[in-house]
Amino acid sequence: MTKRIFQWLGPVILAASSHAADTNAIAEASTNQPALPVSPSGATPTSADTATNSRLAAVIATNQPVWESSFAGGFTLTKGNSDTLLTTAAFRTRVKTPVFEFGFGLDGSYGESDSVKNNETLHGITQYNHLFSDHWYGYLNAEGLHDGIADLQYRFTVGPGAGYYFLKRTNVTLAAEFGPSLIFQRLGGTDTTYASLRWAERFEQKLKSGARVWEKAEILPQVNKLENYLVNAEMGAEATLTKSLSLRVTLLDNFVHQPAPDRKNNDVKLISGLVYKF
Repeated sequence: MTKRIFQWLGPVILAASSHAADTNAIAEASTNQPALPVSPSGATPTSADTATNSRLAAVIATNQPVWESSFAGGFTLTKGNSDTLLTTAAFRTRVKTPVFEFGFGLDGSYGESDSVKNNETLHGITQYNHLFSDHWYGYLNAEGLHDGIADLQYRFTVGPGAGYYFLKRTNVTLAAEFGPSLIFQRLGGTDTTYASLRWAERFEQKLKSGARVWEKAEILPQVNKLENYLVNAEMGAEATLTKSLSLRVTLLDNFVHQPAPDRKNNDVKLISGLVYKF
């Protein structure tokens, strides 16, 4: 399973990092251009000034949105009285413009204890937001999860909705979302498909030191059976080590009201690892 996780992660990371590097290079080239020359007070601009200004304006006009991407990895191995192995990997990328926002994430984990598998997950999520104003936006969200220990072969969730930014500043954002979703899954070998509602909120704050903290949560109750619901929550903190490296700690909590037979309905994970930003 470890090989599968990294086989799936590899092409996505390479493609996204290549695209991010290209757009960031374009943005950096444009932002590093010298300021447009200004003629002395009262002087009439020359034809050379006009030509230079036109060329620089054309370069600045090609400025592209800057993608923020990162790869995080963790590895734990013990040998002796106990033999354990745990590997985690996560890729994130996002871009924000005055018109839309887009984010994509892919993560996986694999673990063993005394040669017995005790961790096997693969998770992906993506969301597109179309901004109607400084506060209101419409979104399309899609998420997939595999958890071998919870006997969840797959669960896919997809749906549109509306969101509202209560706070939208340079370093602080707070938003709430609501909309319908369609869930189809294979849990404990049984296939089910049902409609649900989705309430979600997310918060992020960036500090002057370059560190950041965030949290997000969502609840998805089944439309015709509200007592059957899913809850996904996440809290995290990230501290900057260098311009490209940081240390991240994330707490995940996933609750399933109706788990697979002989499985618990709540899973909590505390994950720490190094992050490379590009």
